[in-house]
Amino acid sequence: QVQLVESGGGLVQPGGSLRLSCVASGHTFSSYAVRWFRQGPGKERELVATISSGGGTDYSDSVKGRFTISRDNAKNTVYLQMNSLKPEDTAVYLCNAGLLVVSSFYSWRYWGQGTQVTVSS
Repeated sequence: QVQLVESGGGLVQPGGSLRLSCVASGHTFSSYAVRWFRQGPGKERELVATISSGGGTDYSDSVKGRFTISRDNAKNTVYLQMNSLKPEDTAVYLCNAGLLVVSSFYSWRYWGQGTQVTVSS
């Protein structure tokens, strides 16, 4: 099993940067794919970025070119570097981990508690 804890959120001005961390327990973390979601006030949960166990990445169009997802398996950590932040990036950001069980199907079983990002002047 995996336990996830997000950190790094806070208040930042438009155009600023933050780096979020998702720290996982478990020695099998390197086998997991990880996704970052966000949910702003009054909005649906949105998939932001994904990183596979092999390091492949994918991003939503809304953050592409501004956000970077990465992982450091030695530290059991996945990062979300967020640059050029906009007010519409304001949300609770959550990480989500899952195992590839067959073909391209994942079991997205584990969630962190979320960290608040507020972008405002």
